[in-house]
Amino acid sequence: MNVDFTKPAGIQRKQYRDFTDRINPKPNVLVNVVWAFVVGGIIAAIGQGFLNAFLAAGLPVLESGAMTAVVLIFIAAFLTGLGVFDDIAKYAGAGVIVPITGFANAMVAPAMEARNEGLVLGVGARLFTVAGPVLVFGIVVAWLTGLFYFLFR
Repeated sequence: MNVDFTKPAGIQRKQYRDFTDRINPKPNVLVNVVWAFVVGGIIAAIGQGFLNAFLAAGLPVLESGAMTAVVLIFIAAFLTGLGVFDDIAKYAGAGVIVPITGFANAMVAPAMEARNEGLVLGVGARLFTVAGPVLVFGIVVAWLTGLFYFLFR
């Protein structure tokens, strides 16, 4: 006997779809897009402010860009640790997933969930669960690119 446990007994597929459509909240796409645009723009403006400050302090362009990335990563990681990043993400949606802040959040969030397991086995072990594969493949691709450049230049 085939039993479908994905829907309550006695409800047909169309009835179930109608039921879930009624109880699930409808996302307001326009509001979500505007918030993502505004918050992403604010993050970009903050980054530009840091870049301008580092340039005004006399750092060269490359070092200023690197320092800006470090500061944005630190701020996103710090806000994730405080639990504020998730509150911002509830309203901003995709706006906070600017690559650098989203990456910092992806690194710190699993570690914060495991902090009750201790600093080494909890935080330390989980810090790179999401970022680890990204770093490994990034390093491998960089190494292969360097190898091909060396062999075929």
